[in-house]
Amino acid sequence: MKNIIQIMKETGIIPVIAIENASAAAPLAEALMRGGLPVAEITFRTTAAAKAIRNIASAVPDMLVCAGTVRSVQQAELAADSGAKIVISPGTNNDVVRWCLKNNMAVFPGCVTPTEIDNALALGLSTVKFFPAEAAGGVAMLKALYGPYSDMRFMPTGGISLQNAAQYLSLPNVIACGGSWICGKALLDARDYAAIERNAAECAALVRGIRETRL
Repeated sequence: MKNIIQIMKETGIIPVIAIENASAAAPLAEALMRGGLPVAEITFRTTAAAKAIRNIASAVPDMLVCAGTVRSVQQAELAADSGAKIVISPGTNNDVVRWCLKNNMAVFPGCVTPTEIDNALALGLSTVKFFPAEAAGGVAMLKALYGPYSDMRFMPTGGISLQNAAQYLSLPNVIACGGSWICGKALLDARDYAAIERNAAECAALVRGIRETRL
């Protein structure tokens, strides 16, 4: 069985989703799966997040569902109880990280600076979120961090699009990118699952192309 990091590497681009209506969660996940993206991050920016995660975990068990914007231990507990397999945070809350590690929950806290990365390494982590990616220096910053922190891997999120994702994915310290355009608010409100599937397929094709050039 593949581990979480392998699945995320193979997926390459992770949809970051703020879902307002939990009833849309399962068909949304099915559209992403059909398009070739078996991973999704459901953010705790809405009150529907926990129920949406639960619906996906129940109806689409092959989807690796992540809980995003987790900022407290209580949210981490709720994410785990709802069926999330990964906790992803915008920053590093040491209490959240320790709770996840104690409970065998994968956790990717947000890190941008060398000090934050040192803290994450001291906690025993080897993969973190890099957020907000573009605003924090983007590809150039990640290249600079690779020298002293070649043992840390990143999932950049924030300002990433189909146009610049390949630049991030070509870096040796990037396992995957997070992107909100795949399931944007307008598409979710319209329940345009066909468009979401097309966006997912575009991402999957981009990732395949990058992988093929490395062979």
